[in-house]
Amino acid sequence: MTDLSPRRTGGRAARREARANPLADHLRPIRAGLSGGHYKPLADTDLDRIHHAALRALHEIGLSDAPASGIEIMTNAGAELGDDGRIRFPPALVEDMLARANRSITLCGRDARHDLDLSGTRVHYGTAGAAVHLVDIHTGSYRDSTLQDLYDAARIADTLDNIHFLQRPMVARDVTDTLEMDLNTIYACCSGTTKHIGTSFTQPDFVPHALDLLHMIAGGEDSWRARPFLSNSNCFVVPPMKFATESCEVMEACIRGGMPVLLLSAGQAGATAPASIAGAIVQAVAECLAGLVYVNALAPGHPAMFGTWPFVSDLRTGAMSGGSGEQALLTAGCAQMHQYYGLCGGAAAGIADAKLPDMQAGWEQMCSNVMAGLSGLNMVYEAAGMHASLLGFCHESLILGDDLIGQAIRCVRGIEVTEDDLSIEVMRATCVGGPGHYLGSDDTLSRMQRDYVYPALGNRASPKEWAEQGQPILIDTATSRKDSILAQPSRARLTPDVDTAIRARFNIHLS
Repeated sequence: MTDLSPRRTGGRAARREARANPLADHLRPIRAGLSGGHYKPLADTDLDRIHHAALRALHEIGLSDAPASGIEIMTNAGAELGDDGRIRFPPALVEDMLARANRSITLCGRDARHDLDLSGTRVHYGTAGAAVHLVDIHTGSYRDSTLQDLYDAARIADTLDNIHFLQRPMVARDVTDTLEMDLNTIYACCSGTTKHIGTSFTQPDFVPHALDLLHMIAGGEDSWRARPFLSNSNCFVVPPMKFATESCEVMEACIRGGMPVLLLSAGQAGATAPASIAGAIVQAVAECLAGLVYVNALAPGHPAMFGTWPFVSDLRTGAMSGGSGEQALLTAGCAQMHQYYGLCGGAAAGIADAKLPDMQAGWEQMCSNVMAGLSGLNMVYEAAGMHASLLGFCHESLILGDDLIGQAIRCVRGIEVTEDDLSIEVMRATCVGGPGHYLGSDDTLSRMQRDYVYPALGNRASPKEWAEQGQPILIDTATSRKDSILAQPSRARLTPDVDTAIRARFNIHLS
């Protein structure tokens, strides 16, 4: 039995020694895949009503603009093509395809340490957003994002413990050929991190080239298919209730190539989705159920994530408001619907409307990230670095987001209540003949690393200590951290022979 007596074991020196000897991964207070699901904004009866409303929408309204291949796939499975060109889905068909759906998805990293188990309410945080600008925090300016910026973001994310995956956070606007942009995006991300990667493809005929590149990185097609370390983020619908024809063809090509897909429905409440929070969830669920039918009619059980991803509008202006409380509620409600179906899913959180990583960005990012985690969302996309409602990405904000997400994950972990946690014997030894405080006790020291999370950059010093430190400003500290990371070689760089072969086959723009 652990000795719970309140003996002092060196005070501050002991605490420093404990901090210098980190715990094994499985004992750390926070890590990828902790289970959430304790926060439930929707009652069980609400979930039933949303489900049945989504079935009605699919059966009575349906979706238009499916490609010819998709029409054949879905109608062969039992969907109905109307004279108006809309595909409608009988409820029994939807239920049948739900039964076929893959509910035990693992998203692989190139390094197996970074594999993501999406079962149940396991929570993972990462990037996304495809911003078109990089934020310069020192000038406050926005400039076009580049391939180098994307590569640097991947390198930074690779070093951050609380960023569990990298979905393309920026568009390489300096690569003007769209095929080369798609291929260089893969190259930059894979050269920067061994964590799981998500990206999109501009055209369906680009997918075979991308697969060739991925086979080269993986060491062959069989190795790729055994452990696909990249997934396709696919906006297969154009809300409201229309298929995105070309994206559907991309999705079909990715599925045939063994690539996991994210079925992404990104309506905007009050603009391309109903203004009510419940209505926005209904439409997103209906559209993603249509995608689920599509995928499982083509390849039963293919790994497809349920990407109900509705956004919020500021109804005064119609502008997107990703940092709002309504966005946090939407995301949490979508997570509940994923659990209602028992599906692996993802949605957006962590978006800031703020243009820079300031106090506004802090409250906006923390609100939705905490609620997403507490609701048990498997994949929390756009969790760090995103500003101006996804128009801008900031490297320093990505680094600061790692601290912020660490606190969010600690909230996800919750409160353990075992006999030891109740601490009666610790209280007895402290209060009856003991020192009358818990500072430096064995129990306190044992919990210091096991139960508590500490910011890497956030400053908890007293005002006096802070002044003695030179009054460091958080943004400057993040910049120093960024410069330190980028001064080191990438830990994920490809072997010279693989890199040489790739450069001989494809026009790689990174030097």
